[in-house]
This record gives sequence, C-alpha cells and structure tokens, in this order.
Amino acid sequence: MFLDKLALTLAIIGALNWGGIGLFGFDTVAFFCGGQLSVLSRIIYALVGLAGIWCITLLFRNGEETNGHAPHTA
Repeated sequence: MFLDKLALTLAIIGALNWGGIGLFGFDTVAFFCGGQLSVLSRIIYALVGLAGIWCITLLFRNGEETNGHAPHTA
C-alpha cells in the first residue's frame, strides 16, 4: 500500500534525523528548512510524527491483509 511505504519512508527520515541530533548535535531538517521553528520544519516534524503513528498500525496487521496476496511461506 502506498500510504504504508510513504509512512515508513518518513519514519526512517525522522529516525535518521534523530540519530544525527543524538550523535552529532546536528538537526538536518532545521538546517535545510531555516531552523526548528520555521513553518516548513514544523510541517516536516508533524508529518514524521504522523507517519510514526501510522507505522504503529503495521505492527498489528495480519499477514493476510497485504493487498489480497497470499502470505509468503518458507
């Protein structure tokens, strides 16, 4: 599903940004968007947060809900 991939991509971007803050004290989003309090930065932070919430739903889905495809078996 497109929304799942988009949410996962945004969550990964957010994780990499937090990794940069934790390891190097560098906020990539703020750097490229004009500071932490700029409107664009806040929109990106909000989208990453919403994507994280959406990704929680991925943990609780059944394997059979994958676009009508049969689940993979080994």
